Amino acid sequence: MKLLGAVLLAAGLLSTAAQGEQPPWPDEPLRTCFFQMLSSVDSDFCRGDLEIIYPELGDVGCTYIPKCHRYRQRISREWGSPRVRYPQAEKSKKYVLVLVDPDAPSRANPRNRFWRHWLVTDIPGADLRTGDVKGHVLTDYVRPMPPPRSGYHRYQLRLYEQPAHEAIALSPEERVSLGAWAMESFVEQFRLGSPVASTQFLTKYYED
Repeated sequence: MKLLGAVLLAAGLLSTAAQGEQPPWPDEPLRTCFFQMLSSVDSDFCRGDLEIIYPELGDVGCTYIPKCHRYRQRISREWGSPRVRYPQAEKSKKYVLVLVDPDAPSRANPRNRFWRHWLVTDIPGADLRTGDVKGHVLTDYVRPMPPPRSGYHRYQLRLYEQPAHEAIALSPEERVSLGAWAMESFVEQFRLGSPVASTQFLTKYYED
């Protein structure tokens, strides 16, 4: 799927050049931008066909964000929240979406694990099937912004089935800070159980 995406991206660029139009990245040479799949250690986290979709890149689940065409910069500085699609979602149920960085400030020293980047509850299953995340936002989307020279960071997306009639909220203490969030305690407190699906992508500071 990712290879197909790279081929289609290259084909689109070549078509633009053939028509004499300005390529979408005039400051870079015309070239194919390939996605590198995660290693087996990190790819094990990707389960259940959960898709996280950014402009131009498509589904970035289980991949490294490529540096070419300023993709790392754009995901950190320009693009807003991604579309999240889960085709297996049950229309009659609601879901909880969690996006965290477990590698803050670095994977070697994750003293601020988990950094909360997005938290949405009460997402209708029908919306998830189409990739339209609508629900009760407890934490607004925060772009992935790894610090310089901190290496690759994992950005982990977890999807939970929300228990019926369960009102989910962050405590006043949790709302004060995004970092060092006790995610496991939150999951246990609201009886979310194991994720029904999960995925992640890796990126690092765009100038590294």
